[in-house]
Amino acid sequence: MFSIEFTLIFKYNITSRIGKEVVNMRETRNLEFKETITNTFLKTVSAFSNYEGGTILFGVDDDGNIKGLSDLIKSCLDIENKINDTISPQPDYVLEPNEVNKTIKLIVKSGLQKPYLYKSKAYKRNDSATIEVETLEFSRLVLEGKNISFEELPYKDQNLTFHCLKDQLEKFIQINSFNLDTLKTLNLYDNNNGYNNAAGLLADTNDFPGVDIIKFGENISVIQKRITFDHMSILEVYKKSLEVFRDYYRYEVIEGSERKNVEKIPEAAFREAIANGLIHRMWDVNSHIRISMFDNHIDIVSPGGLPSGISEEEYLNGKISVLRNRNIANVFYRLGFVEIFGTGITRIKQLYENSFMKPRFEVSENTIKIELPVFEDVSSLTADERLILKALSKTVLKSISEIVPNTPFSKSKVTSLLKELEKKGVILIQGKGRSTKYIIK
Repeated sequence: MFSIEFTLIFKYNITSRIGKEVVNMRETRNLEFKETITNTFLKTVSAFSNYEGGTILFGVDDDGNIKGLSDLIKSCLDIENKINDTISPQPDYVLEPNEVNKTIKLIVKSGLQKPYLYKSKAYKRNDSATIEVETLEFSRLVLEGKNISFEELPYKDQNLTFHCLKDQLEKFIQINSFNLDTLKTLNLYDNNNGYNNAAGLLADTNDFPGVDIIKFGENISVIQKRITFDHMSILEVYKKSLEVFRDYYRYEVIEGSERKNVEKIPEAAFREAIANGLIHRMWDVNSHIRISMFDNHIDIVSPGGLPSGISEEEYLNGKISVLRNRNIANVFYRLGFVEIFGTGITRIKQLYENSFMKPRFEVSENTIKIELPVFEDVSSLTADERLILKALSKTVLKSISEIVPNTPFSKSKVTSLLKELEKKGVILIQGKGRSTKYIIK
């Protein structure tokens, strides 16, 4: 018959790892240190369960120094009892005690039965701090726990028309008839609840925000144009945003007897960015997608941050597998406005492969920003010339001594390559002798 002590050790899988692994670490969004076992860690258990999951290390102080716990078995039981008695519903977690350094690792997994409450309140992580969620965020957790999205909720106005959607479906996929069955097929209507929020977004008129577009002049104090598209079908928002884009970033040139369209910024990249914003944004936030147009780039900022279950790395690598608004995404896909779900970022990057100015992506808790620079074609440049360009700046003049260390070439070869780039009209050379400096044109 096993002793109680042996049973507990077996249950908690006490390991014998080297005890220096957490020294000099710091607390993060997904990692928290607790020198002792007090009820304060329970808020963090709620936060980890409600969102991406995380780890709590007991027996480690705020600076990441190992202090150890006096009794691992008793501490494990204490942690387990506190969680089971106070967190509702039961979270998914694992305890990993460490015999060597006398610490306990509590691994909390993101749960499926959200929200996870501690004393009737739900929590989230804000950087390395744990805070109570606001009312709107709490509502989102409730919906997520029921596997329901905002777009699937009934729309408050059931008197909707869909002339724009009908025209687009007839134009792009040649449907023979448009009726209530069509809307049911697109998951925009059901007999029990009527039209949902996705239907409202696609309806000819609605109460949703759209996009706010500002075209700046030589600086942000000069506004050349400002226009807002809202309270209309997001298909119309998409179309009108493209029209504004073409006014400023596409022009015609005459080559012989032919007219040729030239795009300062790839239109396909702008299409992807706008579609991405409309499909993935949080529509329960009364905020517009903000499009800021400058002479050398466009910023598209969408409200809502990333969908739950998607990391920033997965988003930036084009690995989005979770759709926040799957019904909206389905309509955009059927109409050919997006190619394959979750490939928008990858597509944008591909469109800039031959440009030395690359798109930028910024992700925060509440927004996603895509920056599309003016396309600078480097397809005619050699591989060595492209390496030189990477060492240069479009805003800062650099001397030869600043450029050479950032290349694999000698000073003489760098100088030769810089002269070739000047001949091709890619860079500017200013000054003479030792004062000579270089900048991307």
